[in-house]
Amino acid sequence: MNNNKSTIIGFVLIFAIMMGFSWYQSRQYSEQMAAQAQLDSIARAEQMAAMAMEALNQTQQDASTGVKVMNMPAYKDSLLTEARLADASIYKLSNDKVEIEFTTKGAQPYSVKINDYMTFDSTDLYLVKPGYSEYGISVFAGENINTKDLVFQVAEHTDSTIVMRLPFVNGGYIQQSYKLENDGYMLQNELSFVGLGNVIPRNVSMLDIDWSLVVPRLEKGFKNEMQYSKLNYYFSGDKKPEIIGRGRDASKRIDTKTKWFAFQQQFFSALMTSKNEFASADFDIDFYSEDEYKTDGKLMACSAKLRSDFQAGSDNIVLPYEFYFGPNDYKTLKKYDQKYEKIIPLGGWLVAWFSRLIIIPTFDFLGRFLTNYGLIILLMTLFIKLLISPLTIKSYKSSAKMQVIKPEMDKINAKYPNEKDAMKKQQATMDLYQKAGISPMGGCLPMLLQMPILFAMFRFFPASIELRQQKFLWADDLSAYDSIWDFGVNVPLIGDHLSLFALLMAVTMFFYSKMTSGQMSDDPNMAGMKFMSVWLMPIMMFFICNNLSAALSYYYLLSNIITMIMTWYIRKFVVTEEKVRADMMLNAKKPKKKSAWQQRLEEAQKMQEQMQKQQNRR
Repeated sequence: MNNNKSTIIGFVLIFAIMMGFSWYQSRQYSEQMAAQAQLDSIARAEQMAAMAMEALNQTQQDASTGVKVMNMPAYKDSLLTEARLADASIYKLSNDKVEIEFTTKGAQPYSVKINDYMTFDSTDLYLVKPGYSEYGISVFAGENINTKDLVFQVAEHTDSTIVMRLPFVNGGYIQQSYKLENDGYMLQNELSFVGLGNVIPRNVSMLDIDWSLVVPRLEKGFKNEMQYSKLNYYFSGDKKPEIIGRGRDASKRIDTKTKWFAFQQQFFSALMTSKNEFASADFDIDFYSEDEYKTDGKLMACSAKLRSDFQAGSDNIVLPYEFYFGPNDYKTLKKYDQKYEKIIPLGGWLVAWFSRLIIIPTFDFLGRFLTNYGLIILLMTLFIKLLISPLTIKSYKSSAKMQVIKPEMDKINAKYPNEKDAMKKQQATMDLYQKAGISPMGGCLPMLLQMPILFAMFRFFPASIELRQQKFLWADDLSAYDSIWDFGVNVPLIGDHLSLFALLMAVTMFFYSKMTSGQMSDDPNMAGMKFMSVWLMPIMMFFICNNLSAALSYYYLLSNIITMIMTWYIRKFVVTEEKVRADMMLNAKKPKKKSAWQQRLEEAQKMQEQMQKQQNRR
């Protein structure tokens, strides 16, 4: 019995010792695992730090060889360091109008392809080419960070929406949310700082945005594309945006609030708007040389350094922005009601008014029924000529009357050949004009009233995206020059090609000037005017239009031809010499009333005569 009891006690003691040893071993193992995990964490941090230093050293070595690369910052927050070393991925948002690719590095647009449009060489039109854009947010969040250096994590992705986050160790994150509208070019963007109220110091209330973009070559002609490309920025409440660049390098510092800005190519724009307005901005635009334009396919380098304010100390900061990547189409831009359509160069207020109220509606109306833009321009030219025909007839009547009284004018010029008799000569001329019923401005005023139309068309055609890559006759693109002979080298004033529309326009302009020069006075003082009208102006217009859009030269060509036909018809049937003489005879019978101009002229003549008499007495 005692032996059994001893055996039982022995087994209990053995069991207790084994349980105690097992517990002790388990505790030791847990402590070892915890210690090992700590060692692994330290080793991992040391490894990442070593990798960061290695990358930094590599950056410095590359810099010594002349290669421009960014230095890799060492962050206090280990998740930021991980984000700096992570690999980036590409995601896409798309609709029928546009395809936008995003890179998780910087949570920024990576490329933008505009659908339904092609480049001059019939390839896909990328307003933003891969690697041509860099967009970053700089903010102090316990340390200086720039989002363009950090890889975000994708939290949500659909065909029209992508949400990317940059996490911090404390559980907060920076979020970039993008949403593409269903059937348009507008991209909504919300920049958020969530749960970072204790990370971003309470005395920090601003962040910096840095966006640089290389706009690629999209059109046929360097000079034309460069001339109509620029950088715009807009202040809330203004009638139109301000402009820098327009074909030349420029920069501008803005220390007041700015609503939006646009990197504008001739027919397409990358535009950014802040719904809360940018606190300040620094803009820069630089154009590439013609050689770089042709070989590298680059038009201009644009940059915008912006500052945005936010509420300091907030644990949930949301800053709303908008991006527009699309065509400079008047109706498309106008629908956003943000004055975006004002970036289209329609000229000054009077010229732009005529374009908006007459030219654009007429052009759009004809475009509903016709697809041939050469025919549309022809019909629009006829409509404009018909619209201004009363002014044209009035101008021709004045010119015809001047032709009838030309013998009398020659007698006055012969009677007062000396400059000292200039007042008498002018008075005699005014008396003759009054008897004949001629207004001194009768020929000039109608022409001056037509000038806004001339300038409106000059502005409209090169900026009209509807004409882009539209073929007509020998022209393969009405928005660019039509070349019938490529020289292969640049010729001073002309360029590297010969435009047939520009040449025909200059020829018709010469014949029209010859046609009307016979009505000019034989006064020797008018010889220079005749030479300029007949020879100099056609040559100058050829040099100007040779590099501009074929549609513009085609319009001027049509305008010259129609004007010559109208001139012949008016002279033959409307304003004949017999009708002019009859009108002048009726006018001679009417009682004459001196105009204020004539009264002042007579008073000046009397004063001159009195002064002359006093000088003779002395």
